[in-house]
Amino acid sequence: MTAQRQERNGPRPGTGFRPLIALITLLAGLAAPGFSGSTARAATTERVVVNRYTGLAIEGFDPVAYFVDALPRPGLPDFEASQAGAVWRFRNEGNRASFAAHPEVYGPRFGGYDPIDLARGVTVAGNPRFWLISGQRLYLFGREENRDAFAAEAERILREANARWPELERNLAQ
Repeated sequence: MTAQRQERNGPRPGTGFRPLIALITLLAGLAAPGFSGSTARAATTERVVVNRYTGLAIEGFDPVAYFVDALPRPGLPDFEASQAGAVWRFRNEGNRASFAAHPEVYGPRFGGYDPIDLARGVTVAGNPRFWLISGQRLYLFGREENRDAFAAEAERILREANARWPELERNLAQ
């Protein structure tokens, strides 16, 4: 997969970092999949990083905002959708509807795991403040240095991460 376009964005220097405490949950294939409320059903085959204490996917940041605002923006409790125990927050109803219709586009690739670490064969939760859009997909990174390394060699890293991801994803279920 070739990285068609890369946008480097992320935290301003000196911004704090709240570590993710990950709980892995399956977004598809569990009983009663689909979003709650009047939102359309959504499905994905990836596991997603979820905060153990809040149940929020990607720490409550709106996954659609990365694309439409080019910024990590916190979602609002008024615009939540849940599936298989993961709660996603959005800035508005339009973003929630877009995600429900196309979670494979807006959800972070590899469920929010850092692709640099996946390429090394380990699963490390990404931080929604260290991010990059490459090839029309959102990637989250555990450290700023990983984001920068990915930007420099996206094609190679994605090749290695994609090769290791199926086995790593299977191991998450155990």
